Amino acid sequence: MKFTLSWLKDHLETDATLDQIVETLTALGLEVEGVEDRSKELKPFRVAHVVSAEKHPDADKLRVLVVDTGTEKLQVVCGAPNARAGLKGVFAPEGAYIPGSDITLKKGVIRGVESNGMMCSERELKLSEEHNGIIELPEDAPVGVAYADYAGLGDPVIDISLTPDRADCAGVRGIARDLAAAGLGRLKPLAAEPVKGAFASPFGVTIEAPDACPMYVGRYFRGVKNGPSPKWLHDKLVAIGLRPISALVDITNFITFDLSRPLHAFDADKVKGGIVVRLAREGETLPALNGKEYPLDPSMTVIADHERAEALGGIIGGEASGCTETTVNVFLEAAIFDTVRTAQTGRKLGIESDARYRLERGVDPAAVVSGMERATRLILEICGGEASDLVIAGEEPQWRRTLTLRPGRVAALGGVDVPRDEQTRILIDLGCEIVGEDVDGTLRVVPPSWRADIHGEADLVEEVLRIHGFDAIPATPLPRDSVLTRPALTTKQRRVGLAKRTLAVRGLSEAVTWSFMASPVAALFGGVGEGLTLVNPISADLDVMRPSILGNLIQAAGRNADRGHADVGLFEVGPAFRKPSPDGQDLVAAGIRAGNAVPRHWAEKARGVDAYDAKADAMAVLEAAGAPVTNLQVTTDAPGWYHPGRSGVLRLGPTVMARFGEIHPTVLDTLGVKGPVVGFEVFLDAIPLPKKKGGTGRPLVQLSPFQPLERDFAFVVGKDVEADKLIRAAKGADKALVKDVTVFDVYQGTNVEEGKKSVALSVTLQPTERTLTEPEIEAIGQKIVAAVAKATGGSLRS
Repeated sequence: MKFTLSWLKDHLETDATLDQIVETLTALGLEVEGVEDRSKELKPFRVAHVVSAEKHPDADKLRVLVVDTGTEKLQVVCGAPNARAGLKGVFAPEGAYIPGSDITLKKGVIRGVESNGMMCSERELKLSEEHNGIIELPEDAPVGVAYADYAGLGDPVIDISLTPDRADCAGVRGIARDLAAAGLGRLKPLAAEPVKGAFASPFGVTIEAPDACPMYVGRYFRGVKNGPSPKWLHDKLVAIGLRPISALVDITNFITFDLSRPLHAFDADKVKGGIVVRLAREGETLPALNGKEYPLDPSMTVIADHERAEALGGIIGGEASGCTETTVNVFLEAAIFDTVRTAQTGRKLGIESDARYRLERGVDPAAVVSGMERATRLILEICGGEASDLVIAGEEPQWRRTLTLRPGRVAALGGVDVPRDEQTRILIDLGCEIVGEDVDGTLRVVPPSWRADIHGEADLVEEVLRIHGFDAIPATPLPRDSVLTRPALTTKQRRVGLAKRTLAVRGLSEAVTWSFMASPVAALFGGVGEGLTLVNPISADLDVMRPSILGNLIQAAGRNADRGHADVGLFEVGPAFRKPSPDGQDLVAAGIRAGNAVPRHWAEKARGVDAYDAKADAMAVLEAAGAPVTNLQVTTDAPGWYHPGRSGVLRLGPTVMARFGEIHPTVLDTLGVKGPVVGFEVFLDAIPLPKKKGGTGRPLVQLSPFQPLERDFAFVVGKDVEADKLIRAAKGADKALVKDVTVFDVYQGTNVEEGKKSVALSVTLQPTERTLTEPEIEAIGQKIVAAVAKATGGSLRS
């Protein structure tokens, strides 16, 4: 929300400095994002008069101007199509910095003709995007005067950030009211005398959708002249970044920013029969004022005449009935529109407008008529003509509600003792009405119509504290139970950081994607449960909660590949959703790898990513998070978005710890991503917490002074027997001595029975107390053979 200092003083009588105002605004919760003083940036620019304009001797599109700057006459070469003798414009001298072009002017020679300075366009001064010609000023513009002073650009522009609940401060008057309540001045009274109509409106208003538009106020104007706006109005709009269009449009924009009261003006001669507020019809479209045509549906509110839709209620007007320079009869609209429907329509169509910004947050329901009266006076003053009687359809929504405030609650909830009289003053200055007091001193308070965000006693306490000053609340340290600090994070919370760090170390880049996805994508990953479809999605292609993070990561990999980065590794730690309940979401560390696992290099053979890369990532996360990785089992029942023959599930008993594998080609084809792509999903909440053990601590790793030794075994087992079973059996044969077991060969063919395979294991034995003797080694070998035979039915290969 932008406004100028002078605009603020139209509503606030104050002697406060700009710095005091800025400091107070931030203290009130209206955070100041910036203050722009255009006079400093535009200081070198002057109003100048073009004395003569001759054709350049060596260029058809250039003119050689003689420019009177008020102190001297200079020669300037200019290529603007409107450069001519007698024109008054804005001159930039040699050495001036041109903000719109980011250059510093130097004396130059253009096609053999010397040029000193330049005549400027609006874009070069960052006033607008207009660049078709140089600025043309009125004939009475004083030559030599600083342009910033002449154009009113010496007025500082304040830009504040509004929270969604403060729709009242989307108007300058609301901001002035807060500052007055904070003691920075006096709020000036607002002229609200009704304008007596000169005739009955030829247009009537019918509301067919009262839920969408509870109140509509209209007024007909005849015989208006829609020319340029007066200078004061033009300057106010330009200062906050709006482009002046015409007096009628500028007046509606001014009221929008001045009072947070959006209006819309129709060219009455283009409206057929009258106004009907209804829901859009299936297949209906609206060519809008922004030059785009929008498809409508029955969820949207339209302002129509008796033939067609003329505007989208609370969002944007239609091109067909827009006001132009030829407009002589006008129908002005002020209305209240349903906030949710307005927001949904704006999001669905992707339309951002000043009207939508305010109406979807909730404007003052009691200011519809007063806003119309203020606009009426401006139209009659600037455009002339006559105004009709008001046309009012519907009724003002019921906004009055009585709340209670126990004065002692300010100290109890806020920690600062604000005197009772001061509490009352603050509430009254904010527009609240004190309608009574109970025997125990409890105040009965009616919040103003423009503060729909005040619902209860705690809100009233917050308002008192906010205006009194949050800085006045004393800093009180929390009590300390012991001299030792407690861990800030639980074991589960620490797992998130450990998972991220582990995956980053393994070369994956962290991605942050939406917790939503398109329903067709979600269907590829098991779909979503009932209740996980968004009622009001931020985008049409983000309409359901994601059942898996992999879908978003795969699409991100596809976008990287489209831009020339096919080899990519991404991960994200976040929620995946199964059902709409607290226990219906899983905390997942998910990742994907695409393209080549080994970068292209002359010394290394390129290799595409495979399921084992994903398994290694998953195992690394599980180990970092404290899972008992040595006890995990691998099964082949991964869900359908994984390749059925190149995927697996890591389990601890019946509990799924992780899933990994190559992504199914059908999923990749549907998402338009070229494979191979592998992925993994680690369920952090499923990892058991470490058990608390008593006794004295002992080192986690015990180093042995004795030499380890390796023994190789080859077992003949059924071809469907998983290698993991052999490894687990061998490790379990003697947990004290067997430190590691790996598979180094798998063979099927000659000398191996049909339906069988040979699996060769390398077993590492690590003695800790003494060197093993040959009989002891032989005994351990027999135990390993027996354990494998029992677990798999296999036998030692001869």
